[in-house]
Amino acid sequence: MYSNLLTDPLVLCITLPLLGAALTTALPRHAVPLGILAALATCSAAVTLGVDVWQHGALRLVLGGWEPELAIGLRADGLAVALALMANLVALGISVYASGYFRDPERMRAFWPLWLLLWAALNGLFLAGDLFNLYVMLELLGITAAALGALTGSREAVSANLRYLLVGLLGSISYLLGVALLYTAHGTLDLGLVARAIAANDRLFAVDAAALVLMVSGLALKAALFPLHFWLPPAHANAPAPVSAALSALVVKASVYLIIRLWLDLFAPITGLAAAMFLALLGAAAVVWGSWRALRAERLKLLAAYSTVAQIGYLFLFLPLLAVTPPGPPRDNLLAALVLMALTHGFAKSGFFLAAGLVQTNAGHDRIDDLGGTAQRLPATTFAIALAGSALIGLPPSGSFIGKWLLMQGAIESGQWWWVIVVTTGSLLASAYVFRVLSRAFGLEPTPLKFVTDARAEVPALLLSLVAVALLGLASGPLWTLLALRAGGGA
Repeated sequence: MYSNLLTDPLVLCITLPLLGAALTTALPRHAVPLGILAALATCSAAVTLGVDVWQHGALRLVLGGWEPELAIGLRADGLAVALALMANLVALGISVYASGYFRDPERMRAFWPLWLLLWAALNGLFLAGDLFNLYVMLELLGITAAALGALTGSREAVSANLRYLLVGLLGSISYLLGVALLYTAHGTLDLGLVARAIAANDRLFAVDAAALVLMVSGLALKAALFPLHFWLPPAHANAPAPVSAALSALVVKASVYLIIRLWLDLFAPITGLAAAMFLALLGAAAVVWGSWRALRAERLKLLAAYSTVAQIGYLFLFLPLLAVTPPGPPRDNLLAALVLMALTHGFAKSGFFLAAGLVQTNAGHDRIDDLGGTAQRLPATTFAIALAGSALIGLPPSGSFIGKWLLMQGAIESGQWWWVIVVTTGSLLASAYVFRVLSRAFGLEPTPLKFVTDARAEVPALLLSLVAVALLGLASGPLWTLLALRAGGGA
C-alpha cells in the first residue's frame, strides 16, 4: 500500500525511536525536546498503523526484496496492533512524565537513548514476522530494560537489575535453542511458513514439541510467570518510577504476547489441553501468591510489583478455556477478554507506578504505613491510584471487569469451574491491598509532602489510569472487530 518504505508505518514504528535514540545520544543537551518529539512521532506512526489495519485488514511487508524464507518480514494484524497501540500510548505518557522526573542531568541524558531503544524493541517485537528477529528484539528489550532499571545507581537497583539481565539472557538462550530446532527441521524462520510446516508434518512432532517447550519456558521466565518471578519484584521496585511503569506495563507484557502468539498461531496443531492446563495452574498460583505478597508488602512500589505477578497470572487462565472451545463467537469472546485484560493492566499498572513515583518523590519514601495525609496533599495522585486500583481489582466499568466476567463465564460453560475460585480469591485479595493503600492515604496523620504543580507529573498518571477504567470498559466494543483482523499462522 505504501510505495516508499520510508513512509510505511510498519517501518516508521521501529525507525523513528531508533532515530530519536541516535539524536538524543549525539545531542545530549537537547535530549528532552528531542525525546518528546520522537515519542510523539512514534506514537503517531502507531496510530496510523492501527487505522490502516482497521481499514484494510492484516498487513505484511517483506524488506530488501528477498524471498520470505530469508527476508526480514514485518506484519501487523489485530492482535499485534492492539498491543502495539497500548504500548505506544503508555510509552508516550511515560515520556511526558519522565521529562520532569529526572533532576540529575546525567541520568536524564542516559535515560532518553535507552528509553527510545527500548521503545523501538517493543514495536519491533510486536510487528516482527520471523522468529529470529523476534529474538533480536527480545535481546534489545532485555538489555535496555536492565540498564534503565539500574539508573538510580543504588546498590539494590544495580544488584536487582544485574539479576534481571542474567535471567533475561537465560530466557533468550532458551528461546533461541527452540528457534534453532525449528530452523533445522523446517528450513525457514518466517512465522507463517513455519506454522504451515508444523501443521503439515506430523513426523517432526517431537522436534516441534521440544521447540515449543524451550521457547515457552524462556518466555515464561521473561514474563515472570510463577515460580519464575523471583527477579521481578526487586527489579521493578528499585527502578525509577517511569522505568518501573515501563517494565511492569510493557516489558513483561511483550513476553506474554509472544507466548500467546506462538501458542495460538505457530504451535496450534501440537498444543493440547494438558499443556494449557499446566500453564494455567502456574497462572493460578501466580494470582494467589502475587496478590498475597502484595497485601503483605511494606512499600508502595513493591506492592505494585507483586501485583504485576498476580495480574500476569490471570492471562494464562484463558489457555485451557481456549483449548476446549471450538472456533466461533464464544472463543472469540475469550480471546478478546484475554487481550482486554492485558490492555487494562498495561494502562492501570503504568498509571499506578507513575502515581507511586510522585508519592515517593514528594514524601521521600513509599512506606505504605506512613502515607497519611497523601489524599489531602496530592488529591489527583491519590485519585489516579484509586482508579488504577479499581481496574486491578476488576471493578466495573473497568476493562478487567469485562475480562474477568467473560473468563468466569467461559470457565463455567466449559466445566472448568475451579478457575472461578481463583479469580474470586485474587479479586478479593486485590481489593484488600488496594483499600489498604487508600486507607493509609486518607489517614489523619500528615506526611511532609510538597504540592505538585507540574502537570507533566500528575496528568500522565491520571490519564493512563482513567483509560483503564473508563475507555477500555465503556468503549471496548471495537476491540472485538480489531481482533477479527488476525493474520493467523499462515499470514
